[in-house]
Amino acid sequence: MDAATIVRDASRCGTDTLAGLRLEWAVVCNVGRVRDANEDAALVAPGKYLIADGMGGHDSGEIASEAALLTLADVQSDQDQTQTQLALIELLEVAQGKIGAIAGESDRRAGTTATGAVLVNHEGAPHWLVLNIGDSRTYRLQGGVLEQLTVDHSQVQEFVDAGFLTREEARIDPRRNVITRALGAGMAAPQADFFSLPALVGDVILVCSDGLTGELPDEEIADILRDADSAEAGAEALVDAALALGAHDNVTLVVIVVHEDDVTDGDAPVVADES
Repeated sequence: MDAATIVRDASRCGTDTLAGLRLEWAVVCNVGRVRDANEDAALVAPGKYLIADGMGGHDSGEIASEAALLTLADVQSDQDQTQTQLALIELLEVAQGKIGAIAGESDRRAGTTATGAVLVNHEGAPHWLVLNIGDSRTYRLQGGVLEQLTVDHSQVQEFVDAGFLTREEARIDPRRNVITRALGAGMAAPQADFFSLPALVGDVILVCSDGLTGELPDEEIADILRDADSAEAGAEALVDAALALGAHDNVTLVVIVVHEDDVTDGDAPVVADES
């Protein structure tokens, strides 16, 4: 897959092989059952798995999410973690400028969330460098246990942190769409969070927009991923479950299953098999 290919209103799956790992992935981007336009988008390239949830209205949101992903696509995977994080910070600034220049048809400013995982090298071993700005999420399923790696930049998350709301109450609270950080949207310089974790065989990484988490609680997401026998099956089952509950927002997600690379030649090239 070309590093700058954007996935919207489509489903794709494939395998990337790098850093001694075989990364089986599947992406689904669905408009849902209520919205007329799909402001979500995803980018999947070897070692780079990102999604963006645009805002600002039909055209502006679509342009913002695409601009963010096309910009972040320039980061190199399987590189030093510190250098990669610095590169992402610079690219987020570039994306901020591009999104700020978008001229919309209404007073709403174009903006987008961005989250996902980039495979990097840290202390001689492959790691995931996870980035997040906004209320889209990145999770890890390890040993059957689902963990939210990112922290939502949202008003209801602040209420949860302060003890005024439970996580379940926050999931259905009418203020849940008020985000406190974004790319663009008239906000100041982007402030992304970064998290580092080893890329371990057997782990499943889930990157998703709030169109999924607004419909499904974490317990159900975990059950679906545990029962899936492939990344494609897990991704399709998650979107089907969101659609069954009404899919009131666009639903976009990437599922990555980490396997051991069965190629013994250490000089084997990166492979990206797409279907």
